[in-house]
Amino acid sequence: MDAGEGEEAEELARAALTRVLEPGEEHGGRWLREFGAVGLMRLLTGPAPPPGTLTGVGPERLAGYRGRAALADPRRDLAAAAGSGARFICPGSAEWPTQLDDLGDARPVGLWLRGRPNLRTWALRSVAVVGARACTPYGAHMAQTLATGLAERGWVVVSGAAYGIDGAAHRGALASEGATAAVLACGVDVAYPRGHAGLLGRIAGQGLVMGELPPGSHPTPSRFVLRNRVIAALTRGTVVVEAAHRSGSLVTARRAQRLGRLTMGVPGPATSGLSAGVHELLRGEAVLVTDAAEVVELVGDIGELAPERRGPVLARDLLDPDTARVLEALPAGRPAQVAEVALAAATGTDEVIGRLYELHSLGFVERQGDGWQLAGQTPGRGTQTDTPRRGGR
Repeated sequence: MDAGEGEEAEELARAALTRVLEPGEEHGGRWLREFGAVGLMRLLTGPAPPPGTLTGVGPERLAGYRGRAALADPRRDLAAAAGSGARFICPGSAEWPTQLDDLGDARPVGLWLRGRPNLRTWALRSVAVVGARACTPYGAHMAQTLATGLAERGWVVVSGAAYGIDGAAHRGALASEGATAAVLACGVDVAYPRGHAGLLGRIAGQGLVMGELPPGSHPTPSRFVLRNRVIAALTRGTVVVEAAHRSGSLVTARRAQRLGRLTMGVPGPATSGLSAGVHELLRGEAVLVTDAAEVVELVGDIGELAPERRGPVLARDLLDPDTARVLEALPAGRPAQVAEVALAAATGTDEVIGRLYELHSLGFVERQGDGWQLAGQTPGRGTQTDTPRRGGR
């Protein structure tokens, strides 16, 4: 058998095994490691193997696998996939993202893909944005804003195409004509949820739709949970926008942590149950983020720093410390003599006079006979302000 025939046989065997093994079944991954895809299919479709050959499952479970294997038709599935614009990739192929190998025996048998981009290339610069299905308007806004910012910075936004945060993240990336990828818990030719049929079409046209299950497969609750491990392993980091304590998004985040990926969370109101799971993450190893720049600073290359955050600069912030101390020594609402100011500022009168004239030129103080007072105040009324009446540095 030449290399081309070997690759075709491997592809056919792995495509068939996506009909046989459920996503993430570690005993199946162990069998693949021990016998290879072609060898495993031979064991499952040929005469019953000797007891103990395929360990980890009982006779009834093994009989179920053999029944599925007998019905698998990989050529038909590959033709159906091609008819819907999809393709199949598996470990060892040029497009396979090797970070999925970090899943060990829970690694996908293969992936079915819709869309033109190269998954291996895209995955190198990707971030997962996940969260609650029943999200708040705040959560939807934050997910969309984060995704837009990430896409504008050249990052691929990966999510699960569900209602709520997932959908908002995909839309944010699409709106900026950026890159986004959806990981499904069903066949890539199945529109689930049905309300996202249009969104999934847009993602496939502009980005990638992918899944472990063969064409025509429908989702189950366990498949959603297992799908999350692919999102976690595929990306450089996971951002959870909103999540309650039992949210599946937390499964993604915790799997990302175990894989050594960065886990980030967007804070919400302390009174919101939909942010309770995120806050629990933030009390542990997750990092708080509020915008795309902060995400990129964590997952990006050296030098991709978020801008420095600071409040507004007030005019008095620009005064040197000695001058500011004299300004603070002036009482509010009335003039003060130089000696009184010098005592309050703990300095000499000559020093105070010089500082007061400086403050006068900058518009902070006014002369009242032999005394000095804060600018813009009538004696006995008013309060000190941070903005000088005129001038300023």
